[in-house]
Amino acid sequence: MAEINWYPGHMAKTKRLILEKLSLIDVIFEVVDARMPYSSKIKDLDKYTRNKPKLMIMTKYDLCDKSITDKWVEYYRQKGYVVLPMDISKKVNKNVILEKTNNLMSEANLKREKKGLKPKKTRVLIVGIPNVGKSTLINRLVSKNVTKTGNKPGVTKGLEWIRINNDYELLDSPGILWPKIETEEEALNLASLTAIKEEVLPISDVAIYILNTLAKYYPNRLQERYSIDASSDVIEMLDKIGEKRGCLVKGGVVDYEKVYNILINDLKSGNIKNITFDRLANE
Repeated sequence: MAEINWYPGHMAKTKRLILEKLSLIDVIFEVVDARMPYSSKIKDLDKYTRNKPKLMIMTKYDLCDKSITDKWVEYYRQKGYVVLPMDISKKVNKNVILEKTNNLMSEANLKREKKGLKPKKTRVLIVGIPNVGKSTLINRLVSKNVTKTGNKPGVTKGLEWIRINNDYELLDSPGILWPKIETEEEALNLASLTAIKEEVLPISDVAIYILNTLAKYYPNRLQERYSIDASSDVIEMLDKIGEKRGCLVKGGVVDYEKVYNILINDLKSGNIKNITFDRLANE
């Protein structure tokens, strides 16, 4: 699987709508998943958002392996990004986000000040791949539930303006990806953490990838969650999970489909945490 060609029509439409609204936008909030800081970053974002100042917000920081994700934070900062890792599962420090936004707006507002104009109302576009927590982040910023949330792709359907306060407005957008997912690892990371719909890849491939990745980097998580030895082969690990969770059919045979769903849902729900799937080249 060298390349996956897929590009849902609504994603192409979203990009067209963003381009139409871009002249109204001052700052872009780029939301990525802290458990996959590379795989979840929109690869062609700069091409169609031009030189708009950006704040990268790494959500789900409470679920990641901070020792690995912090290296990605530093990696992006060295490339010139303004990066803010956050746990958005609880109340967020809205002031920190707005302060970073003000910093990004300082140059534009300084020009206005020299012309005798007041600082302008800041209009922010919020973008990200599906299921990285954009809607939850917006609800935290507005301090009420103004957008639907869900632990699956495709919850947000269209562009929508949302007022944070008198000085800030947000333009929410549906999750978008890029036309071609170039590598198998990237595709499996996205599928493992439910950024792309499960039917895009075989569920067996996704579940076995999760199992192998955990066995390679986080054997203790497998021991803690399933009481299995990560040095066992894949079939043996699947069998043990199936037996312990009662995923058996007639004759005591393991129903692998149920085991696959357990692995995917445990990752999706945060039952398996302190993990980061992306690794820097020198890791």
